[in-house]
Amino acid sequence: MPKVKKSKGAPGRGGALSLADQILQEDAVRSSGRQKNRSRSEEEQEYVDEKLSRKILQQARIQQEELQSELGLTPESRRPPTTRLGLCTQDDSDDDWPALGEETSGEVEVDPEDERAIEMFMNKNPPLRRTLADIILEKITEKQTEVGTVLSEVSGHGAPQLDPRVLEVYRGVGKVLSKYRSGKLPKAFKIIPALSNWEQVLYLTNPETWTAAAMYQATRIFSSNLKERMAQRFYNLVLLPRIRDDIAEFKKLNFHLYSALKKALFKPGAWFKGILLPLCESGTCSLREAIIIGSILTRCSIPVLHSSAAMLKISEMEYNGASSIFLRLLLDKKYALPFRVLDALVAHFLSFRADQRTLPVLWHQSLLTLTQRYKADLSSEQKEALLELLKSQTHASISPEVRRELQGAESRDQEDATPPAALD
Repeated sequence: MPKVKKSKGAPGRGGALSLADQILQEDAVRSSGRQKNRSRSEEEQEYVDEKLSRKILQQARIQQEELQSELGLTPESRRPPTTRLGLCTQDDSDDDWPALGEETSGEVEVDPEDERAIEMFMNKNPPLRRTLADIILEKITEKQTEVGTVLSEVSGHGAPQLDPRVLEVYRGVGKVLSKYRSGKLPKAFKIIPALSNWEQVLYLTNPETWTAAAMYQATRIFSSNLKERMAQRFYNLVLLPRIRDDIAEFKKLNFHLYSALKKALFKPGAWFKGILLPLCESGTCSLREAIIIGSILTRCSIPVLHSSAAMLKISEMEYNGASSIFLRLLLDKKYALPFRVLDALVAHFLSFRADQRTLPVLWHQSLLTLTQRYKADLSSEQKEALLELLKSQTHASISPEVRRELQGAESRDQEDATPPAALD
């Protein structure tokens, strides 16, 4: 007869339980034997009454006043709150945000003496600035004359014109962009970079009336979808005039326009050819414009080839005060510059040996930056020529520093002439 196994459900009992007893035992509620100790009684969980809370607040206020009196803080000297409640006025609107070296707002502090010194080197008779409308109308007229002549000779028909429905759509897009603040852009505007006559279609939207936020979105679209040559035209004909007008009117740059400048650097070649170099060539770049646009160079990473080409072009241009600012900012990025660029920079400074004008402090600062960053890459002849330059163009505090940098470093030709045994 097989052995009867003990039930696991009743380990403490000697006999086996029937199925009915096991079911009844499982349904019964077992006490765990563990008792929870309450740390706080119900009397301790009662709230503090109103009278006691009033006394606590009164004592805290008295202690705060005593502490402020010990530190010398009076109600007049307390710092006003930075957050202001109430209706948003015109001065608090987003369109009035400036942008310098930071993403947030801030005024541009310009030294009046430096500003006057730069104005002395500005072009007294600047050429008339051509707007996008002038360029497009001239281009359309030339195209119509050329195409009309060819088509009339071949088929006897005139030049094709834009469809009236296209004119109506893009004029409506222009009205939307003149009130744009945020959100999605019209799809008709996003396809403009893919059109062969994109400049003509863009002119229909009247870019001069766009809001700053619309200009940022347009720059983002055109810098991503246009080729470098076409993006350069957009930067030069649309973005740069808007930036200069905004700085001239408000003495600062709108936050969205500053962001558009940074976004335009997505194509660095077009940025230099369409914004920086035309600004230097115009001869009318003010100190404020140079500081604001130059802050982009400090904040963003730029490939060395594009920066080298820009420094080469600037050094060969006719001098103006803004050139010294841009050169100094580019030199401070500490690129490994080709010798051709260094030779052009040295020749740029040596061209002032016979200049009788009093050069601004910015010129001396850029010369000091060149000697500090690239003193080991200059030849002995270039150092001697720069030391001779300091005799005719002198600054009381900067020129001794330049002389110390030039005299305390080895030359490029001296390093090349060092025998191999001395390098061990």
